[in-house]
Amino acid sequence: MINMGFFINGKEVTGDDSSKVFNPADGSVVGTVSSGNEKTVDSAVLAAKNAFECWWSFSAAKRGEILYSCANAVKSNVDDLSALLTSEQGKPIKEARMEIFRFAHTLEHYAGMAKSLRGGSVPNLDHNPARIGLILKRPLGVCGAITPWNFPLSLAGNKLGPGLIAGNTFVLKPASTTPLTVLKVAQIMFDAGLPAGVLNVVCGPGGVVGERLATHPDIAKIGFTGSTPVGKGVMSKASSTVKRVTLELGGSDPFIVMSDADIDKAVSACSVGRFFNCGQACLAVKRVFIDEPIYEEFREKLIEKVKKITVGSGFDTSNRMGPLHTEGQRSEVEDQFNDAVNKGATVLIGGTRPSGDSYDKGNYLMPTVLENCSQDSKMNMEEVFGPALPIWKVSGMNEAIERANDSPFGLGSSVWTKDLDAAMKAAEKIESGYTWINSISKIYDELPFGGMKESGLGSEHGYEALEHYMATKSVVMGINET
Repeated sequence: MINMGFFINGKEVTGDDSSKVFNPADGSVVGTVSSGNEKTVDSAVLAAKNAFECWWSFSAAKRGEILYSCANAVKSNVDDLSALLTSEQGKPIKEARMEIFRFAHTLEHYAGMAKSLRGGSVPNLDHNPARIGLILKRPLGVCGAITPWNFPLSLAGNKLGPGLIAGNTFVLKPASTTPLTVLKVAQIMFDAGLPAGVLNVVCGPGGVVGERLATHPDIAKIGFTGSTPVGKGVMSKASSTVKRVTLELGGSDPFIVMSDADIDKAVSACSVGRFFNCGQACLAVKRVFIDEPIYEEFREKLIEKVKKITVGSGFDTSNRMGPLHTEGQRSEVEDQFNDAVNKGATVLIGGTRPSGDSYDKGNYLMPTVLENCSQDSKMNMEEVFGPALPIWKVSGMNEAIERANDSPFGLGSSVWTKDLDAAMKAAEKIESGYTWINSISKIYDELPFGGMKESGLGSEHGYEALEHYMATKSVVMGINET
């Protein structure tokens, strides 16, 4: 069993209180971790504040070299880290390895952008060649990061990559149920050359640790990934000190399939997009709209695809889907499922808990597909964070787009059709921050990612994320003016 404290100023610090971390596959205790309070946060913020001037004084190229070293060190520890991640989160070991490499890749991506950091200049202000305008870019200072349990490491990387290369320092709060891998990575990055105090990790309840981060006067920005209700609370609390915020919130991504689409590829992408990480992703396929002429064929092929998904412990490499992260999360998905059935939905496959000794102690749920869910069902109106997928029949692209936009969320979306003109028109009209056309749902560091409507504010990934971690300052310089 692993016992870990906070990571503050390059050292492990043990708190007075602690909490247990459980394995979702069998309920066993993976380890314990110190649980922080306001004083713990204040200590971590002070360490980050003291480290800021040193970290910022490094050239961007130097910071890039250090991040490359950190990324390589993380990759060198992929076996141990992925095993720990699977133990505390539940995802298949293959997916855990993917997440470790995803984190490292994000660090590498922003390390590679180090030499492109620059400001600008405007000559001849007031038509005077002796008067020049300078546009300076500087880091914000100490930043807070609050990350969830579904992708505890990669979602931390989305904030650390751009924020660190810009010259900021961090206090990171991981989810209370998945803190161990993040703490291990912080130690690895420190050992790889990241100066003490640049990255600090404090675990604890969101209502205590998260709230203190959101209201702390010495924190300039909060990067948050999580549910929409909690994100609204973070935004509200951050306003007390006029912090910058980046919010990646909930989603209910539509998946549109037209009659001319490559059905087999669309079915495969739909299955992966829904059931990866047991459906526990903000950016995931959650509502499927199928053109009437191909509805029956798509439905049957989707059922056959879902039948092949094996469920069980993430350490068994033959399993494609692990348990849900907590019993509470499983109960929430089951409630959404039961609401849909009570309102007339038909269950095409799944909807039950697997039985047997290997399942009884874990938070397992079979992959599920439903049809004819009512418009007012929770399956349609809420974010479904688990392996349950509703499908509907539509008459053409216009109805599909209308149904897709009938949601308070606007995170991702997918369109499958060989008519690229129609696809581009759909991409323009669908209210989402990301649209895939005839492509599997995959995020790229090169492209900005952010939601519309109640799915978020600001961007992660791309150069745009870097901009969110820098302040712009204008300087007017007179050169030998008389």
